[in-house]
Parts: sequence; C-alpha cells; structure tokens
Amino acid sequence: MKKSKQFWSFVAASLIAYTVIQVLLSIGILNDFHSNILIFMSINIMLAVSLHLVIGVTGQFSLGHAGFLAVGAYISAIVTMKFNLPFPVAILAAGVIATIAGLIIGIPSLRLRGDYLAIATLGFAEIIRIVFLNIDYVGGAAGMQVTHLTTWTSAFICLFITIVVIVNFTNSRHGRACISVRENEIASDAMGINTTYYKVLAFAIGSFFAGVAGALYAHNFYIIQPSNFGFLKSIDILIYVVLGGLGSLSGAIVATILLTIVSTFLQNYPETRMIIYSLVLIIVMLYRPKGLMGTMEITDYFKLWRGSKGGSQHDK
Repeated sequence: MKKSKQFWSFVAASLIAYTVIQVLLSIGILNDFHSNILIFMSINIMLAVSLHLVIGVTGQFSLGHAGFLAVGAYISAIVTMKFNLPFPVAILAAGVIATIAGLIIGIPSLRLRGDYLAIATLGFAEIIRIVFLNIDYVGGAAGMQVTHLTTWTSAFICLFITIVVIVNFTNSRHGRACISVRENEIASDAMGINTTYYKVLAFAIGSFFAGVAGALYAHNFYIIQPSNFGFLKSIDILIYVVLGGLGSLSGAIVATILLTIVSTFLQNYPETRMIIYSLVLIIVMLYRPKGLMGTMEITDYFKLWRGSKGGSQHDK
C-alpha cells in the first residue's frame, strides 16, 4: 500500500512538473536555451539512472556506458535519416540494438569482477567508437548529420518511463536478487541465486535505456561524431552515479542535475570550467565520501523528518 502511494505521488509530482515547465515554455518565460538545458539534463539523468542499476544496485563496475550511448545514437540516426522511419521507431530500435550489444558484452565479461570488468567494458566502448569511426555509411570521422527531432515532451516521456521501470525493477524480487549480488556475490550464489543471470539482466536493462538516451542525444544535435562517445563520456556518467551516492537513485538524479547546471553555465569559460568542476567533485568527496545521499533515497529523508517531528511532539 505504501509503495503504491509513493508511486502515485511520484506520478502526480512528475505530471505537475511537466505541466508547469510546458506552460512556461509555451508563454515564452523559458526560451529555447532553457528547453535545451532541460533536454540535456533529461538525457544525462537517463544515463545516470541506467548506470545506477548496473553499479549502484548490482555492484558491477562498468566503464562502457558511452558505448551503448553511441549504439543508440547511430542506430536511431540510421533509422530516421537512412530509412525515413518515425522517431518513436528509431528510439525503440536504438534501445533494442543497445540491449543486444549489452548482452554480447555482458554474457562473457560479467563473469569478471572489479577492475577486470571495468577494463573489459571500457574496451568494448572503445571498439564501438572505432567501428563507427571507420564506417563511411554513417559519416566516419566527419560524423553524421541528424535532423533535430528531440523535444522536451519526448525527453520527459522517456525519462519518466526510465525511472518508473528501474524503480519498480529495484523493488521487485529480481531487484532484491541484484542487491544481494552487490552485497555478497558468494553468499548469493550459495543461496541459489543465479548471479550471472541477474548481472546480465541488469546490464541489459541499463544498456536499453542508455540506447534510448542515445537516440534522444543524436536528435538533439544536428551532427554526431565518434569523438562524442569517448572514454571521458563514460567517466562523466560514472561521476553522476558516484557523486550522488552508490545505491541511491535519488542521489544520482540530484548529482546529475547539479553537475549539468554547473557545466552549462561554465561553458563560456572553457579554461576554468574543468578546474571548477573538478574542485566541486574533490570537495564533495572530502566531506561526503559516500556521495551526496549515500545509499538513502529522498523518501527515506522524509521518513526520518516525520519520525523526528513525531518524536518531538510526543516529548512535549
């Protein structure tokens, strides 16, 4: 009952937020610049939340998320620009092909752990980038021109679906199995949990939504290039998750919003932007080594606040 109440509260809050922003865009208070920030923020949140499922929930250290982003971006661009199919079809195709790519890399490599898994996934991301770099059909190093089709509405819908699916998966029996793998893989295996299956499952789901984010990413700009999906892009996505707190979906979202805003408003200062960006990360890690929210969610803070408020009233 409590889970259902929280779900409908989230749905209501999301619809209210979307309506308010849409009205502000319609009457001109928010312009195209703000709309682009909102779209870019939504894409980054999707990437952070999907990687959170792999690292924060299942405990698998992956550095290949930029590869799935690239697969989604190029597949969706091919579907719309080469085959002239609708944008929703391109989004779905991007997610499906990214999932297949996730399975291809996940099945053999997720038997590895820790640094070995990180190196394997990083190698996969670089292979994907080099493949697109050498295919003339998608423009090679020069990149591929893409029609601008991503809107605030399409970004919001994809973001909403991503969060709902991953939250419900995490709270399900399968999600609890993934959490047990994160806490102690040997004990989970001893209890009869198919650890490889759940690691691959989480990896595939995360890959799907990274592919969807790639479709939105490609159609938010007028050109995509292999250089957009290098090693540093995977690091950026990893920072969102680590800074927010490993195991906290709310933390990943909050960290993504903060860092996207900081990065956007410092883009006119390229010399100092990365210095300030790095200093913010260092300060947070020094004073909050577990991330902004640790392993807690926003709802947990509400519960603590209500409990302390109820306790103080009881003391009176």
